[in-house]
Amino acid sequence: MEGVIRKGAKVAGAIAVLKHPFTWILGGILLLLTFLFGIGLFLSISLGGENQFESGMSGEGAGGTAQVSAEVLRYEPLVAKYAAEYEVEDYIGLILALIQQESGGRHLDVMQSSESIGLPPGTITDPEYSIQLGVKYFAEVMKQSKGDIHLALQSYNFGSGFIGYALERGGYSKEVAMDFSHMMAIKMGWETYGDVNYVDHVLRYYDTENGMVLVQGDGTQIFDVEEVHSIMKQYLGRPYVWGGRTPGAGGFDCSGLLEYAFAQIGVDLYGTAQSQYDKTVPVSEDNIRPGDLVFFSTYKPGASHVGMYVGNDQFINANSGNGTSYSSVEQWKDLYPFLGFRRVQ
Repeated sequence: MEGVIRKGAKVAGAIAVLKHPFTWILGGILLLLTFLFGIGLFLSISLGGENQFESGMSGEGAGGTAQVSAEVLRYEPLVAKYAAEYEVEDYIGLILALIQQESGGRHLDVMQSSESIGLPPGTITDPEYSIQLGVKYFAEVMKQSKGDIHLALQSYNFGSGFIGYALERGGYSKEVAMDFSHMMAIKMGWETYGDVNYVDHVLRYYDTENGMVLVQGDGTQIFDVEEVHSIMKQYLGRPYVWGGRTPGAGGFDCSGLLEYAFAQIGVDLYGTAQSQYDKTVPVSEDNIRPGDLVFFSTYKPGASHVGMYVGNDQFINANSGNGTSYSSVEQWKDLYPFLGFRRVQ
């Protein structure tokens, strides 16, 4: 009986509150604020979303330009904030290129900073905290490396212990990095240690003043090589999407990237990698030029992967491992049957 009385009292109290004019006024204000917030969010996405996430952009620093995806570029204000705090403002572009390699801007631990504080990979779920830790560590290895970006980048991957090891052996080189990796793998009881190609992997997203990953046509192609390369670079870091033929798909597959880029300049490369192979003519490796296509056989006989050669052993392509990115021709030759270089006619 007492429980019934209490329940009745609660109901009566609730009715009294609902009858009070202040309750309705407060409810109306909250409803209006919710509506205005929804409108603001809609306008933000509608007006700014396409520009932010549909086009790759670039950030500058240290005499070079980072060619990164929009997913990475959205973090540029935070990178700039902590670069200023840790006195590495000249390297904002390089840090953005590093982020492109580490996460492509698609993971919460943006700079893969968890391991630097003794946590398992991916533990950090606050992008700003990841960037703060990552930029701080980058500044430390840059200072210890005396401004040598190659040594600093490899040390970001290996750990600062690599710096002293390298300096005792004349500084950074790929051979020194391989020796250190081998030594540490044995010491830790692991099969491998770090990424010995980390410097190359970061710098493929960074154009320096001396033209790294910067394509210049020599007039031997029937199309503007620089223009096609510029179109493809907009999508660096985009994920690999099977059957992706346009930016609207969220990413590209290998032949889709070439089909789309060449279509923008009026060249028909419609079709699969095999179709593009059949539409082009062979060229010997002694005569290859930026703009030539490079073909491999991956998951089936015949041409099943294609990219565009940009010089210095590099070709731009969409692959399932790194999405739209630069790859080494020689490294791919070690992985898959090489079908040769071919030229658009």
